[in-house]
Amino acid sequence: MIDLYTWITPNGLKISVALEELGLPYRSHAIDIEKGEQFAADYIRINPGSKIPAIVDNDNGTILTESNAILIYLAEKAGRLLPASAIERLIVTEWLMWQAANFGPTLGYAHYFLTYHAGEAPFAETRFAADVERLYRTLNDRLTGLEYVAGNFSIADIAIWPWVSRFARHKINLDDFPAIQRWYRQLGQRESFKRGYRVPFATSDVPGL
Repeated sequence: MIDLYTWITPNGLKISVALEELGLPYRSHAIDIEKGEQFAADYIRINPGSKIPAIVDNDNGTILTESNAILIYLAEKAGRLLPASAIERLIVTEWLMWQAANFGPTLGYAHYFLTYHAGEAPFAETRFAADVERLYRTLNDRLTGLEYVAGNFSIADIAIWPWVSRFARHKINLDDFPAIQRWYRQLGQRESFKRGYRVPFATSDVPGL
């Protein structure tokens, strides 16, 4: 049994989606970051960085933070969604790094400036709107002619998909990115993705399906 400490953010959702997709037994624990629960002493003992998500694998006592490291761990534990071939594995890792270093952080800033603080910092809004457009174009180009980001369905898709699910907050029209839209809707129709999207609790149906 795995204990998942999470909240309704893209980084949290990627782990619940992965656990559902891989069929690994888990319990979810809501860490309400809007109330500062990530700073509670009990949680800091699990994750001193005071971020979500985190997991505790009660099978072996492993504690892990950092969402893409957790994805790799879960894929290896289940023996699925991470290729054994060195080259294919590196391609999955490449896109995990792209999500962690580029797509996620930029879209996080887009949430802040374009949605939650619109009109307060025009320079930042212009900059991040342009960066969002560039990154969506990069992903769309990658998915043009490919069914999945790394060729075959993998944890790279699971890492990226929850961020795309926030497209409205990025001021993105998915009609402008047909390859992303096809991929996003295809994955969003999977029952595992729908279940994972409702962890730790349901806020809405998956947008844009």
